[in-house]
Amino acid sequence: MSGIDSVIGLNKGNVLKRPLLALTLAAATAPLLSPLLPVGCSFIVEAPAYARAKLAIPVKMGTSEAKPPAAQKLPPLTEREKVVHVLNRLSFGPSPQDIQNVESLGIDRYIDQQLHPDTIGEARTVTDFVSNSDALTKDPDHLYVEYGPPAIEAALIEQNIDQKSDEGKKAFNKIRGTLGKQVMDDTIKAKLLRAVESPRQLQQVMTEFWFNHFNIYNDKGNDRYWLGAYEEQAIRPYALGKFRDIVGATCHHAAMLFYLDNWQNAADRVDKNGKKTPGLNENYARELMELHTLGVDGGYSQQDVIQLAHILTGLTTSVHGKNGELKSPTNALGSYFNEKRHDFGDKVLLGQTIKGSGENEIEQALDMLCRQPATAHHICFQLAQYFVNDNPPAALVDKLSAKFLKSDGDIAVVLKELFKSPEFMDPANNNVKYKAPLRYIISILRATGARPDDYNRVQQYLREQGEPLYGCLTPDGYKNVRGAWLNPDALVHRANFAVQLVNNHFKGVDPGPIDARDLQETLGLELAPATSSAIDKAPGNLKPALILGSPEFMLY
Repeated sequence: MSGIDSVIGLNKGNVLKRPLLALTLAAATAPLLSPLLPVGCSFIVEAPAYARAKLAIPVKMGTSEAKPPAAQKLPPLTEREKVVHVLNRLSFGPSPQDIQNVESLGIDRYIDQQLHPDTIGEARTVTDFVSNSDALTKDPDHLYVEYGPPAIEAALIEQNIDQKSDEGKKAFNKIRGTLGKQVMDDTIKAKLLRAVESPRQLQQVMTEFWFNHFNIYNDKGNDRYWLGAYEEQAIRPYALGKFRDIVGATCHHAAMLFYLDNWQNAADRVDKNGKKTPGLNENYARELMELHTLGVDGGYSQQDVIQLAHILTGLTTSVHGKNGELKSPTNALGSYFNEKRHDFGDKVLLGQTIKGSGENEIEQALDMLCRQPATAHHICFQLAQYFVNDNPPAALVDKLSAKFLKSDGDIAVVLKELFKSPEFMDPANNNVKYKAPLRYIISILRATGARPDDYNRVQQYLREQGEPLYGCLTPDGYKNVRGAWLNPDALVHRANFAVQLVNNHFKGVDPGPIDARDLQETLGLELAPATSSAIDKAPGNLKPALILGSPEFMLY
């Protein structure tokens, strides 16, 4: 890798057509990004000696010598700063006129509208796309039949290809890739389109929050067909509703049952000779407690996990025949309860007896888990961490937990309490959250008015940055804290992306001319003297890129 390539932080196949421009941007942003680096972190810029001398690129920055300033009492936020803060936290970042609109509407009324998204008209681009997408409008059963193995087998029969032959196996995989891509392309575009263009911004932010909380992975078998339906049917409708409802919807959705293997969970079987065949699968029961409700320190035991797994036996997905017929009727979420696979014995969960009664045991268990004080604390800690600070104040978490329990897990009520809290508007919590890759790129698209011709280019950028949509393999989802995303390589990649976009080198996204002053006004950024000085000295075509690559823009 050459020196210039190293500064840009890209492999040779991704180098800009004008690499010197990116080098110049990296040189200008290097001193600005230094405060963002963790103490003790080394950031080596391997530019050629002549370039370092000409552009004054520091060889090393972000070392232990750069100590954070001592804590000091900050002045209260101004009214404009409050508006910008609210927009940064309740949305994916301001778009043109947003600041003026919220100032005109008033912060309290804006928050109230966002907490009740049905009172806000949806963007026509969103409704038109979603209403015409199978991935977002059809239930799991139909998606499986029309895009899964039954559809693939039908295509092979139509082409007179023997599925068992080498040619048939290759054709099967090719058709599966094509059909799966159709569903995934729609799912990806819908999420990004909503994040960029929907005026119901808090609903989009909370849908992303809950998807990570109830995460599933796009490349596990049938889930490639069900991702869009899962987010559309089990997450989005309840993102600002009752917590019990979202837990119930995710529990009964085919995508979750498949991802965490509960579709295989069955009571142990004993044949006529007394031979026992184990059928219990604890995967979903464990994550339901550890991640979805109580939290890892929620006071449950391994025995509770086992008992919950017994309660969940028989909750499965459809059994599909060779030609795609549905052998078992399911609900709209793609699940059904198979009594033959259920353990009808009594269970003891968290010290309480649940009588063996069949499917109703599941509802009793979910009611119990969702109304535990440990669950309230677990969820409210995550909400406070997401909206206030990576290390949220304990007093705020306690206050939100009390509201959660009193309101029976009403998320809108809890968030209203959070947004009106002194901690939310505390200047010490302003601009302390670090943007994950998704928020970073969406905030740029919203601020510049850029609209991708192909949203898969955005997905490719997110993949390069380690946050591809629906690509988190583990059930805990992507993290939203600074330590998960802040590193020198990512900072250089972001600076490089900013210059690509501004200079129309990011294929498929043309933002048009960007005026630096208008951009700063849109974002409401208060730039540090060093940042302002670097921008003032930069050529005109680099000024907007320096804003989008600045440390101030990385924070929200």
